[in-house]
Amino acid sequence: MDAVRVALLREVLAGTEWPAAARRFAGALRSSVVPHGGGLLLVGTAAYEPWHLAAHLVDESTWSGLPELTPTLVRHRVEPGDPAHLAVGLGRIEAAGRGETLFLVAPERPGDGLLERVHDARRAGATVLSLDNGDPEVRGLAHETLTVTCRDDVDLDTVQHLVSAAAGENSVPAPRGRRRFRERLSRLADQLTAPPPSRW
Repeated sequence: MDAVRVALLREVLAGTEWPAAARRFAGALRSSVVPHGGGLLLVGTAAYEPWHLAAHLVDESTWSGLPELTPTLVRHRVEPGDPAHLAVGLGRIEAAGRGETLFLVAPERPGDGLLERVHDARRAGATVLSLDNGDPEVRGLAHETLTVTCRDDVDLDTVQHLVSAAAGENSVPAPRGRRRFRERLSRLADQLTAPPPSRW
């Protein structure tokens, strides 16, 4: 999602908790990885690999000049012949320790094996962040959490866009005026579906 769409998304969500919550969480992410020169491990559950978030964090690291935001995507299943950047398995979490950040994206409860690995990484000194659905075990393991449930106005993908964009920001934009949520959503839909302006 480009900067224009992120700005429109923030406008739609102005007056809700989400822009500020995403910035708070992104601030925790930055303050965890930047002083240590990186060490960001991104992992999902067996059913959900956060490919999209990984790609956005790579983009933000480039645009913001913060290579520390570039994550290592840790995968549950690594196949023979996978390229090096897609061949990092769960064993990498077991090796995580002080100075590293483990970012867990869990739209559903992770399996016990992953939770044990995350617990061990935390005990070894890694900082644990979670974008989750409110599972108490996940929240109990994380130093910083951001929860998205089925009862919220936004979905996990939307919040990932907000977090990745905020992680790459150099400053916090001024808050916008409040408008009704449906009005903002309608305006965003109109802008995203409108044909591009003619150049002639």
